[in-house]
Amino acid sequence: MKIAFIGLGNMGAPMAQNLVRAGHQVAGFDTAARPEGLTLADSAAAAAADADVVIAMLPNGDILRAVAAEVIPAMKPGAVFCDCSTVDVDSARAVADQARAAGLDALDAPVSGGVGGARAGTLTFMVGGPEGAFAAVKPLFDIMGRKAVHCGASGAGQAAKICNNMILGVTMIATCEAFALADKLGLDRQKMFDVVSTSSGSSWSMNNYCPAPGVGPESPADNGYKPGFAAELMLKDLNLAQAAAASAGADTPMGALARQLYRQFVEDEDGRGRDFSAMLPRFVEKNR
Repeated sequence: MKIAFIGLGNMGAPMAQNLVRAGHQVAGFDTAARPEGLTLADSAAAAAADADVVIAMLPNGDILRAVAAEVIPAMKPGAVFCDCSTVDVDSARAVADQARAAGLDALDAPVSGGVGGARAGTLTFMVGGPEGAFAAVKPLFDIMGRKAVHCGASGAGQAAKICNNMILGVTMIATCEAFALADKLGLDRQKMFDVVSTSSGSSWSMNNYCPAPGVGPESPADNGYKPGFAAELMLKDLNLAQAAAASAGADTPMGALARQLYRQFVEDEDGRGRDFSAMLPRFVEKNR
């Protein structure tokens, strides 16, 4: 299958490289990154011109809309535009409408699993769009990830991702607060993990991404809180969740508080460029 991959940063490059290793012909484009092992095109439109599937992995909805405006007119009939970025639901639906108007199919397919999952090919894809387009791209999802869920019509993938990451932001804060409290109470962190990871307080944040160094599976906490999943990206996702909540008229007080805490951490406490689990040293410092 001929594939165009637009956006070759920390996530996009290893995803594209996994497709190449699986035997697919991939033409990549990025305004700055030049990863090894990929054939690079001179423009996004040039990469997309002969592709069966165009995959995008981009920073935000405005850039997605700009790339779609360039790429969709260049795509051949019957091709699928598959956006794996995390963006607002309105942008995902606007791009899908633009693709349909051009006689093409579009999928919004944001991912969970981070850079490690992109490298290992173990991402989870949350997909919105036509079932036929999902079936056509599913073999590629199976190469880049271990699970792909068709969530519904256009925008449903982004809706699922926003809800998922709001849960992640909230549970990571609760996990960090609990470790900080355990420290104050004199509880050994390993004993804390051994209890909570197998009890009613267990969560993905605790069991798979423990924010305490030297405890549980290896995580960014064991590498000086280098991302990983950067705190500013968590803030971006929590902003998207709150925008979606406002648009839908949903009351999400825990999501709103998580957004407030991450905004403070990123913008006021030098948290930019640190992993989102670095909220633990933040809480520990505040509890000294």
